[in-house]
Amino acid sequence: MWVDLRSDTLTKPTPAMRMAMANAEVGDDVFGEDPTVNRLESRVAERLGKEFALFVPSGTMANQVAIRLLTAPGDEVLMHHDAHPFHYEAGGAAVISGVTLRLLGGQRGHLGVDEVRAAVRQPNVHHAPATLLSVENTANRGGGAVISAAHCAQLCVVAHEAGLRTHLDGARLWNAHVQSGTPLATLAAGFDVVNVCMSKGLGAPVGSLLAGPRALAERARRVRKMLGGGMRQVGVLAAAAEYAFDHHVERLADDHARALRLWEALRDVGYAVEGAPDTNILYMRLPEAPAFAQRLAAAGVGAIALAHDRLRFVTHLDITDEGLTHTIGVLQALATPGSR
Repeated sequence: MWVDLRSDTLTKPTPAMRMAMANAEVGDDVFGEDPTVNRLESRVAERLGKEFALFVPSGTMANQVAIRLLTAPGDEVLMHHDAHPFHYEAGGAAVISGVTLRLLGGQRGHLGVDEVRAAVRQPNVHHAPATLLSVENTANRGGGAVISAAHCAQLCVVAHEAGLRTHLDGARLWNAHVQSGTPLATLAAGFDVVNVCMSKGLGAPVGSLLAGPRALAERARRVRKMLGGGMRQVGVLAAAAEYAFDHHVERLADDHARALRLWEALRDVGYAVEGAPDTNILYMRLPEAPAFAQRLAAAGVGAIALAHDRLRFVTHLDITDEGLTHTIGVLQALATPGSR
């Protein structure tokens, strides 16, 4: 048995999703004529409480379009030191938008309101002006932690009072919505733009959406085109995303429950697991994590070492209770004193 817990991007389209893709009505999306894309964009924008949404190939592109829209070259973007644009987007903010990233602290991906306020420096010819605050919810490297709507609202107030615009990297905002019971529009309310990913927990093969005010829509389409994201008969992919939107949101609760079950089992065995997961991501600390990941793979379990001493597990659509039982058995068998 192979149980792949490296990422929730590893899901395969379900048979019903494949059928939706095969039957999709399509057109040229660069001309704005793909009806499936148009419908998906409209529905997601409404769910997020925004005026428009734009379908793009990836979460990375959505983040980079957002940064380009809301900054000018030479600006400074404030974000958590574990944020996705810093760690996993190939320096795109510097290359595409010409901005610097100022990294702030905080436990489990939570930015402190006072820290954000203090990070906004007074105008000075020596400084790059901070013009954008970017928040990630849920916080991947924070163990899938949910940032509450109330806390996000406070961050947005502080940022807007200081003249900054705000961006929500909501790649896993669906998970935050299901875990907290908070409407998506409430989670996104204070942010100028927000993006959500369809190819992580929701299980679509590709695609994210960036949503915001209508005044930014045409510029967003132009930046997407500039980055190579102008797709043609892309309704076949939008159909998968729409199927996921309709059928795979509420079931995220199953992923959360399985992540908690795995965390409890690892804790009981004696592994140095980090805090109990809010959603579908958990981390544990151990020496020589890459070597331990190889031992797990040899026993039929996929996990990923994100540092020399940190291992990540992510539950998702393709992880069953049987697979989780197998995973727990493997980890129990490998629980030697040197692996804890």
